[in-house]
This record gives sequence, structure tokens and C-alpha cells, in this order.
Amino acid sequence: MQVPLYQAKAEFFRMLGHPVRIRVLELLQNGPVPVRELLAEIDIEPSNLSQQLAVLRRSGIVVSIRDGATVSYALAGGDVAELLRAARRILTELLVGQHELLEELRQGEPASAPAHPLRSTRVHAD
Repeated sequence: MQVPLYQAKAEFFRMLGHPVRIRVLELLQNGPVPVRELLAEIDIEPSNLSQQLAVLRRSGIVVSIRDGATVSYALAGGDVAELLRAARRILTELLVGQHELLEELRQGEPASAPAHPLRSTRVHAD
């Protein structure tokens, strides 16, 4: 039975949904990077990086390249780099919108609000 496209997309985004995997993909945008450089940039245990690279490799998003004793990784295609750039644009727009909303909220605040708006400052005489 064939998986619906929306489900395949959800699985794809779930696979991307790990900070280390996203960071690896960001680092690979400009070309192949040796594992030792990935380790230096990401600062995680080698076994953890190896696990995350294996997930990306199994999904077909990255490929490994062996040159003697050096293993490097590269993006399998340019579409992933474009997806990361699109994510950056979307996040930028969202943050700008949130900043504008925050400024709008701040401008709408009264100049001097009471310490607790539900408490009255009037004193009753007995």
C-alpha cells in the first residue's frame, strides 16, 4: 500500500527535526566537509554525530565520500540547501512579525499603570 504524500512529507520533516542534523546540513551547504571538521564545529560526541549522519545517509539526503582515511559528507542534492534557505526566510519573517506585534503592544500600554490593576487605591473611611 502506498503512503500518502502528506504522510511522506511528515516523515521527511520528522527526520529533519533534530538540531544536530540541521546543523550538519547547514555546514554541508558549501560542499563536502570531513567528519573531523563536523565534530569540531558541532562539539558533540563522535558516536552521537555518527548516529545522526547515519540517519541522514539512510534518508538519502547526504552521501559519504572516502578519500584514504578521511571520510567527508556532502549534500546529495541542492534542494536541501534551498530548503534551509527557505526555512531561514520564513523564520526571519515570523520573527519580524512578532517584533512588530511586540512593539505595537508596548505602544498601546498606558503611561502609568497601577501596580495591581484589580486592587483599588482608594482608602475607605469608617
